[in-house]
Amino acid sequence: MTVWIVNPFDNLPTEGNRPQRYWLMARAFARSGHRVVLWTSDFSHATKAKRRKVRECDDGFDVRMVATRPYPRNICLARVLSHRKLAKGWLRQAQAEEARPDVVVASTPPLGLCDAARRYAREAKAVFVCDIMDAWPETFCRIAPRWALFPLRRVARRLYTGADAISAVSRRYVGMAAAYGAKSPMHCCNHGIEIGEWGAGNGERGAGIVYVGSFGMSYDLETVIDAVRQMDDATLDIAGGGPKESALRQRAADCGRIRFHGYLGESELRDLLSKSRIGVIPMFPDSCVGIPYKLADYAAAGLKVVESLGGETGELVARYHAGCHYEAGNVESLREAIASAAKISGPNDPAFASHFDASAIMSDYVAWVENLRTAHG
Repeated sequence: MTVWIVNPFDNLPTEGNRPQRYWLMARAFARSGHRVVLWTSDFSHATKAKRRKVRECDDGFDVRMVATRPYPRNICLARVLSHRKLAKGWLRQAQAEEARPDVVVASTPPLGLCDAARRYAREAKAVFVCDIMDAWPETFCRIAPRWALFPLRRVARRLYTGADAISAVSRRYVGMAAAYGAKSPMHCCNHGIEIGEWGAGNGERGAGIVYVGSFGMSYDLETVIDAVRQMDDATLDIAGGGPKESALRQRAADCGRIRFHGYLGESELRDLLSKSRIGVIPMFPDSCVGIPYKLADYAAAGLKVVESLGGETGELVARYHAGCHYEAGNVESLREAIASAAKISGPNDPAFASHFDASAIMSDYVAWVENLRTAHG
């Protein structure tokens, strides 16, 4: 069958990054003998820069880039306009394709692009799978009144109730879709990572703390920086970027034990994690995130995890005795959790890393979609 996968946000391996959710998904479908097209944006959400065109892919599938407008920040009018142009541009390109898909898997967010994919799938008589990787508009409830989000909720309801099937990165999102009224088949598909040469054991790596990810509103990095500044021997390595970067650098300027690395390629990221002991997930519980990418990174690297997200993330850390929970925004709670995590001896349970093994996760996903297609005839 022919499978189209639509997501504009993931970093690409051709840019020196590790394969993320949708590249791994495309590769899994291709390895199962299907014809695959991965649709993405020509603008990098992570680096806020235009991308070079992907001219070739060695993983057995095609990559299509859709032109869109740049935007300087994650929350701004320019991003809204960019997503609108992206949805319209994608629909035009999709309708111009001679070969039509049998299955369309589209991520939400962005809502508009996913809705365009839903409409196109109906035209093409293809099975439409809505893959929920983040809770929009729920994630904006911390910065906007509920009434202002009504138009976005209407689009979300249309997506969830109009999909032939729904997949999601966490059980929380599966439940969210059901609460909107979705009744189609649902599948929980956690973020995965190529375990590859990652070691499951920690060895003797000291007490280095690391954070990998965005510097956005959902991340309480201020508390992490303040906690490390108050600790005598702890070091903190921060990799990534985002709208709060300048303020965070200023907050940590008087502490030489806190180092910012910017965005790292795959090899540099693995090297940084291999030298660390504790990975921190400083997220507010009301961020509406179920299981973030970084939990898979930390698990694959054998790190102990200190998290404030709770929910499914907290359940997994507790199940595998891989770290500690702390109260978001509470410096003393974080310091105590770091001290407790540092005392956990020995390597993590190998099953912790295996839980995020992309090979198994995506193999199950492909089989689920194949069954959907068979059921739809």
